[in-house]
Amino acid sequence: MRDSVRQPPGGNGRGSGSDTIDSTRPHSARIWNYLVGGKDYYPVDGEAAERVLSVFPGMRDITFQSRAFIGRVVRHLAQEEGVRQFLDIGTGLPTHDNTHEVAQRVAPESRIVYVDNDPLVLAHARALLSSSPEGACDYIDADVRDPESILERAAETLDFSRPVGLMLMGVLGLVPDYEEARASVRRLLEALPPGSYLGLNDGSATDPAYVEAIRRHNGNSPAAPYTPRTPAEIAGFFDGLELLSPGVVTCSQWRLEIAPFGVPEEVAVYGGLALKR
Repeated sequence: MRDSVRQPPGGNGRGSGSDTIDSTRPHSARIWNYLVGGKDYYPVDGEAAERVLSVFPGMRDITFQSRAFIGRVVRHLAQEEGVRQFLDIGTGLPTHDNTHEVAQRVAPESRIVYVDNDPLVLAHARALLSSSPEGACDYIDADVRDPESILERAAETLDFSRPVGLMLMGVLGLVPDYEEARASVRRLLEALPPGSYLGLNDGSATDPAYVEAIRRHNGNSPAAPYTPRTPAEIAGFFDGLELLSPGVVTCSQWRLEIAPFGVPEEVAVYGGLALKR
């Protein structure tokens, strides 16, 4: 539940940015930060997270496996594919091994644009996500459903004539309408040149306990509702692209680099990485 979707009235209104941090309403990015073991949340966010955990304790595994998946995707793109530009939409609050840290560890000249719409996320990003001297980081306040705004502002830092790694991690579940979510992905990809990649994951409807926990969360929280999707629907975001092996799979088992204790169990978050030819 990383976030780059406008919150309901009282938080950020869709289509109009706000610098006000509302600590009385739970926010998906802060709930995620609580679940992943961060410190940047309010009591209301912790309470919302605990309600999810009471129904589905495996939610922590999902957050950890999602973070590990992001790191493996970025590392593969920077190390194996030579990608030096990343557009990370739905940044979430800074934790460890953020996109620019992983990329710039491989290639210090990498350029990264982070996109989110929560004032707390953006404030922390600007304060903590500092680029290497050779590279660059920028931060955009925008909604994933407004790709034109994202692309216009990202072009100030990224060169769209060169390959870009587009990262959509845990954010499209916050767009309830599947076709609207697919349209946003298509528009973003249209602006990227051949040789670019899409790295994407989202919560899946493969675990009934997870689906029930999210259903209860949506019913009890004014935060933007989250919509788990089937693996086939998640795979649909990659239409027209060349999926890298092993395709769209549970994130815990995507291109494991080292598994000294055996292959981890499946988690209800699926993702993949694909090339635009």
